[in-house]
Amino acid sequence: MSNINRKKDALNYHAMGRPGKIAVVPTKPYNSQRDLSLAYSPGVAEPCLAIAENPEDAYKYTAKGNLVAVISNGTAVLGLGDIGAQAGKPVMEGKGLLFKIFADIDVFDIELDTKNVDEFVNIVKAMEPTFGGINLEDIKAPECFEIERRLKAEMNIPVMHDDQHGTAIISGAALINSCELQEKNIADVKIVVNGAGAAAISCTAMYVAVGARKENIVMLDSKGVIRKDRENLDVTKAEWATERDINTLADAVNGADVFIGLSAADVLSAEMLNTMASKPIVLAMANPNPEIAYDLAVATRDDIIMGTGRSDYPNQVNNVLGFPYIFRGALDVRATAINEEMKIAAVRAIAELAKEPVPEEVNQAYNTSNLRFGTDYVIPKPTDPRLITEVSIAVAKAAIASGIARKTIDNWDLYKEELRKRLGKDDGIMRNLSAVAKNNPKRVVFAEADNYKTLRAAQIVKEEGIAIPILLGNKEKIKNLIEEYAFELDNVNIIDPREEANTARFGEYVDNLYKKRQRRGLSKFDATQLITNRNYYAASMVEFGDADTLISGLTRNYASTIKPALQVIGAKPGSRIAGMYMMLSEKGPLFFGDTTVNENPTAEELADITVLIEKTVRRFNVKPRVALLSYSNFGSNDGPTSVKVREAVKLLHQNHKDLVVDGELQANFALNSDLLKSNFPFSTLNGEAANTLIFPNLESGNIAYKMLQEVGNAEAVGPILLGMNKPVHVLQLDSSVREIVNMVTIAVVDAQSHEKQ
Repeated sequence: MSNINRKKDALNYHAMGRPGKIAVVPTKPYNSQRDLSLAYSPGVAEPCLAIAENPEDAYKYTAKGNLVAVISNGTAVLGLGDIGAQAGKPVMEGKGLLFKIFADIDVFDIELDTKNVDEFVNIVKAMEPTFGGINLEDIKAPECFEIERRLKAEMNIPVMHDDQHGTAIISGAALINSCELQEKNIADVKIVVNGAGAAAISCTAMYVAVGARKENIVMLDSKGVIRKDRENLDVTKAEWATERDINTLADAVNGADVFIGLSAADVLSAEMLNTMASKPIVLAMANPNPEIAYDLAVATRDDIIMGTGRSDYPNQVNNVLGFPYIFRGALDVRATAINEEMKIAAVRAIAELAKEPVPEEVNQAYNTSNLRFGTDYVIPKPTDPRLITEVSIAVAKAAIASGIARKTIDNWDLYKEELRKRLGKDDGIMRNLSAVAKNNPKRVVFAEADNYKTLRAAQIVKEEGIAIPILLGNKEKIKNLIEEYAFELDNVNIIDPREEANTARFGEYVDNLYKKRQRRGLSKFDATQLITNRNYYAASMVEFGDADTLISGLTRNYASTIKPALQVIGAKPGSRIAGMYMMLSEKGPLFFGDTTVNENPTAEELADITVLIEKTVRRFNVKPRVALLSYSNFGSNDGPTSVKVREAVKLLHQNHKDLVVDGELQANFALNSDLLKSNFPFSTLNGEAANTLIFPNLESGNIAYKMLQEVGNAEAVGPILLGMNKPVHVLQLDSSVREIVNMVTIAVVDAQSHEKQ
């Protein structure tokens, strides 16, 4: 992607809609005068008085217990350096977003315009009543050490500088497991740490805390090996100075077991790597480019364990494996600090999790079926849904055991279930599907490529590695748009069906359509004319294997877009065609069907549609709990719709006993587990809310998803076309670029599934 487009995308992302990335959302009713009188005056006086009498009640009556401050002065922002407090604000908002989506922790980002340590400390201390925890971010060394030390000593809430401790915790887990795999005792390994900033010093201290010995460690900064005889060493570096007579990185790595890189790209050469001990461990964590390229390292040493900070190689050392869950556990027991015991507990939990069988959704996200503890998997993947439970619980237990928790947890199983429910709005489903797509991208033909939004989406999926785009349309117009908007689509195949009329392939497409439709009134001339239509041509490409899937519908209505695919490709033998929307709601992903195809299905057809949608939901690694909806509950009315739905459920219970399905149900009972459990304890949904809703007709399904999309703050992904013999997907009319990208992602995953079948 060009720097121009990347810059424009980044700026547009932050500016679109409400500027920034985070907002404050009310958590209590506020629609009536009574609500407002309870929220503010006079009702608010009661919790104020309760807190004045017992300060701990702040956790009971306010958001304090789930609120973290991300605080920075902008002196060491990402790779940008000292850019100032205000310029660093987008990074702090981004950190807040990660806290929320990975651990359901609310964040206020606070940027302090001061470089004075005393002033910084005093300001943060004064905010203690507001927050349950403090995450320090992007503060330069050595000031960051003093700031964190003083705040930890003077505050009674958790304080952690993630730049220091996050990398230390994750790389500590990687080091423990790598030593085990390489059959080395961590107490004996010789470690070289290249870098002497906040992260490097904290990492080194963590390695000692988990068993490494100080005398086996050599640290380097930009001047070379940090030796005891160097003049003017500051106190933080002096602690790691060596007496050995070595000066350069080449000297240091000779015979070393472990290389830790927290410095700059390409400083470790293949020649240096070859001088390391047998079975070396290299964690090269400079970003975006490591101290030695992954491919070069594994080509140089076949006995290496190699980790980087990058997601496109094995063993990614990513702070998001740690900080959300460390704060989650600390907040949930109202810890007064984040101490060494809690950090080490996080290290051990992350290390142990890598040895457990990997969930199927993680395997699928990385396009494999055999992720297991080994040289290419020494720490868990960031998409692993167990991190929130395993790490948070370990941290909470360590806080309690070390005596700094003000709240105990008696039922750990219940707490584990509460943690699972805290996963973000969409349960990460689109992130996981995107990872699945990237591991095996497919050829996607865009039937409406002479459109800015289509080309923008094609640029994104190409750049992200989600798909290999093929562009259909007027070549001159497409090329002009590419040039006008500086899209990097130069090597993408562009096809104008009108220019293909004399090719042999075009003739095969025509013959295929004519053969299928000749007894439905279609002449050979008509077939020839239709194949010049982009939707017919695109469907033919998929039918003949010249593309893996197609995307269309941005500029034409659903019926006219789906018709060519039905005529050229058709339904899978024995299957019914149906449409489904995935709604990313506050309750997690909900699946709606049929929303686009079957106008008024019979009971038998409704049962078939249910089976088709249930199988599709399973492909997304979601366990379907299916409710067939009506205006009645279990026979409370006997209208035609209720009877039809009731009969469909009866057929499903008779013929598909493995499905978790019930009905007829009103929507509120289907979606509210408490209502369901108290009123219908006999339901086969077992008191759990449904996540897959089958509507009795097209009208109700279509109305429901559009209402939820507009007034329920749910993101609609779809329509997902089901039952086709080959993967075809039709967009909503005038979809946004984001919606097109989501549908391409679904289309690629669908094509992968068809390929396996």
